[in-house]
Order: sequence, then C-alpha cells, then structure tokens
Amino acid sequence: MFEKVLVANRGEIAVRIFRTLRELGVGAVAVYSEADRGSLHVAYADEAFLIGPPPAAESYLKIDTLVETALRAGAQAVHPGYGFLAENAAFARAVLGAGLVWIGPPSEAIELMGEKTRARTVMQAAGVPIIPGTTEPVATVDELLSLGDSIGYPLLIKAAAGGGGKGMEVVEGPEHAERAFETARRQGQSYFANPDVYVEKLIVDPRHIEVQVLADAHGNVVHLGERDCTIQRRHQKLVEETPSPAVDDELRARIGRIGVEAALAAGYVSAGTIEGLLTKDGEYFFMEMNTRIQVEHTVTEMVTGLDLVREQVLIALGEPLSFTQEQVSLRGHAIECRINAEDASRGFLPAPGLVTAYHEPGGPGVRVDSGVDGGREVVAAYDPMISKLIVHGVNREHARRRMLRALGEYVIEGPTTLIPFHTALLSHECFIRGETCVGVVESLDLDGKAPTSRLLPVPGRTVERVRTVEVDGRRFEVRLTEPEAPWLELARRRRERVSAGAAGGSDVVVSPMQGTVLSVAVAEGDEVEAGALICIVEAMKMENEVHAHRAGVVAELSVAPGEPVATGQVVCVISG
Repeated sequence: MFEKVLVANRGEIAVRIFRTLRELGVGAVAVYSEADRGSLHVAYADEAFLIGPPPAAESYLKIDTLVETALRAGAQAVHPGYGFLAENAAFARAVLGAGLVWIGPPSEAIELMGEKTRARTVMQAAGVPIIPGTTEPVATVDELLSLGDSIGYPLLIKAAAGGGGKGMEVVEGPEHAERAFETARRQGQSYFANPDVYVEKLIVDPRHIEVQVLADAHGNVVHLGERDCTIQRRHQKLVEETPSPAVDDELRARIGRIGVEAALAAGYVSAGTIEGLLTKDGEYFFMEMNTRIQVEHTVTEMVTGLDLVREQVLIALGEPLSFTQEQVSLRGHAIECRINAEDASRGFLPAPGLVTAYHEPGGPGVRVDSGVDGGREVVAAYDPMISKLIVHGVNREHARRRMLRALGEYVIEGPTTLIPFHTALLSHECFIRGETCVGVVESLDLDGKAPTSRLLPVPGRTVERVRTVEVDGRRFEVRLTEPEAPWLELARRRRERVSAGAAGGSDVVVSPMQGTVLSVAVAEGDEVEAGALICIVEAMKMENEVHAHRAGVVAELSVAPGEPVATGQVVCVISG
C-alpha cells in the first residue's frame, strides 16, 4: 500500500478521496491556492502545500508544480479527482515520468477519449453504436450547413477536445449556424486549448444514461449498472439517480455490454464512465467516455456497496478486481442532488460567499459529500459546488421522499443555494412520474405558475429566513423577512439613479455576476434592439450572456475581452 497520496484537486472531491485514503491507512496530501487557504480540504488533509495564486492556470493546472509538490511531500502516487487535470494525458505522463503512480487510466486511453472525433471512430469500429454525425472536425460554417441539409436539424456542435458540457451549442436551423459555430470554437479554445469542433444529430428529449465501468490491468472489465443524469441545465447535471426509471433488466444488460466493449476498445484501466443517450424508442448511442471518477459516482456506491475510490487505488497498485460481473448486485435506489451556490431564480447565477451557518442532514440512508462547513467560503474563482446530497432507499419513491426530508434538514446560510430548487423539482409531477422534465428546469415553472418565494425566492428587496421562537412554553417556527444584502441594494439604487438622471432616457447595463469578460458583441455607437447580446461573462466555469434591456444606442462601453468585472459593474449605457 502507498504511504502517501497527493490529491491534485480541491473541494468536496478532495475531501471524499482523503476519507478513503484514511481508511486505507494512507497519508493524504492536499494542494491549495492562495484563495483556498481556509478551505475544508486543506484542513482535513494530513499535509497541505501552497501551489500558487487563485487563477487555476497559475495553481491547480500547473503540471510541473503539482509533480514537484508530490515529490517534495514524499508521496508515491497522485490521484487527480475530477475536473482540472483529471483527463489530461500530459499530466498522467508527467506523474509517471517522475517515478510516481498515476491513480487513473493510461495516458493513451485518456488521449483517445479526449479526442472526441477519434473516439467516435474507434467506438464505431468496435461495434459500439454512435450518434449520427461526423467523425472528423468540421472546419467551416459551410460544412455545418451541408450537414444540416444531409442529416437534418437540429444539430449539436461539440468541442472535439471537450467534456463536462463545455463547448456545446445547438443549431435549430441555418440561421443559427454561424453564431453557434463561433461560440463552440471559442469555448473549445478557452476551456481545452483546442478550437476544433464536430457535429452530431441532436436527439430531442433523450435520456442521458451513463454506465460505470471498472477495469484492471489484467484484462478484467465489469460494469456497475447505469445512472440517469437526464436532469440538467445548460449541459450541467443537477440530479442523478440509479437505477434509471426508464431502464429494465434487459436494457440494463445491453447498456452494460456496450460500456464493457467501449472500455476494452479503449484499452481502459481504472474507473471510468461511458456516457450515452437513450431515445424514446429505446435506442442507445455512445456519446463519450469520461476517463475519471465522476461527480455522481456516489449513487453507484450506494446501490452496490462498493467504494470506487478504493477500487481505483487497488487497481493502481496492480491488483486484479476482487469480484466478477456475476457478483455485482444492485440494491435499492439512490438519488444525488448537487448543492451548488447558485441562484435558480436568477438563471442559476453563481452566488459565492461566506457560509455563515451550516448543518448537514442525517439519519438512515443519507450521505453528504461536502467541500465546506460553517465559517468557510465558497470561493468565487472555482466551481460553485458546495456539496452533494445523496440518499438511498428501498425503491425510487422511498428515495425521493427521503431526499425531500434530507433537503428540509439541510441548513446553509450565506450563499444562495439550490436547496429550494431541488425541493421544488423533486415535488414536481414530472419527477415523481420519472419523466425527463424537459423544459421544467430551464423555465423554473415548477408548479404551473410563477415560482413562489417559498420554493424559489425571487430577487427583490427582502430575503426570507426560518427562525424558532417559544411562547408560553410552546415552540413555533416563524419566517422573518429581512432586507437583502446591502451591496445588492446599493447596486440597484445606483442603477436607478443613473437611469433617472441620464438625459434622453439613458440607462445602464450591468454585469449580473463577478467574472471575466470572454467577448464583447457590440461597439460604441451601435444600434441595438431589446434583448441584443452585449457581452459574455464567464463566472465559475459558466458562460453568462449579458443582454440589452431595451432598444437604443450603445454608449460608454467600459469592458473588453479578458477583463475582470464585478457584480453590478456598469458594462455600457443604452441611450436614445
């Protein structure tokens, strides 16, 4: 067994890996940026090393620094977690080149599955069904339009080196082709340093079904059932469950075989996930392979009783799998809700900040994988995930009700979170019936009418909180209406003053979040219509479009690509 393992990641996944390492008697080594000095994963680890300033490119993405830190700490192995460099073949090679063990798949498999067009070709040759589309990069808008003519719209443009929902754009018709093509290429370059894109036929209202595989270095591959990750927002998963309400035993066996065949075709070793789409007609198509542990690995652990990180460590040590496919048993039903610091009522805008109060739910069948606790900060520089709430029940309805109970017990004060959103969603008829809930998440119309403050607080001048009081020896739960955060009120008043005082009906457009300007779509003097795109701001790995609230002429444009912006900062003035 290793003496020490460095985890090249942060937040809840780092803490989750540390827990398994502790059970194995292995020393846990953390790395952290200057922004993460007070973070939970740093406090939980046995040792922790500073690796750079807040921007990930200057800390968590610096391969040489991470390898040097592992050697300095005396670690024998590196676990990449997920995100950052988890699917970076160069990082895997650098770790191995330094004489360390890589707790993950071979660099060749990472490279193959990272090149999405090449992966599609290999899967097709192995007999794995792929979504209709290209197996080579699409270089021009004209090629995209030709594909639309041949296989029909809608189409889905995807970054060739992509993953995690980044670099994906829908093309509903020819008129949307140019902008979608440019956006996908820009995101591919921004996130993966590769602007190449490929195109697939967009399957309307499919289920996103993935299968967990484990493979050792001795040629053994098993699957651990499927996960249903259909409920998403802008290609980011929100709720995951296993088994899928749409998959029976026969289909499960077929999907599992596809997963095993894909892993064998890739020469895969370690834990990995085959992601696919299930159509309404029961067709299943390979989409991509994630060459790492997944965020939602927890639900598989709940129904199988396996610790997937432990299995990864044992595989990295060269041990064969200790069980066969016939010995894999799936028991009950598990659901995971991603508890992000996001405001669902404002288009899921990131809402980082200090956690002023924190209390996790407990009881039978409840698990919380968290990256924060009370008094710690959800750091604005990184992913907005606070924790993952996972429950296990004897069946789906039992798990659903258990999740609602756990959500009701979960207290996180400070940042706005998705707890109210999840409560509303799991109470909605579409989820109860096991449907795809298409359109429900994006519209936030969770009960057939405008969201209520009880379920999805609408931004306003007040914030409601629950408190306990005692009157004549009897306890009561009361709801207090408090003023919203002072800085939000100040920003609003400033906008109102500028709007009221400017001649000719001038008004300002402000950034709704802190982030970095990716692109600017207008120039001073441009005439714009209401709803026109002004700029795109990236915040916590998400692109957010800033639009003109009314028609007019762009004046006093004050942002440029690459520049940071603060919440409420003036982007431009719309005059006329």
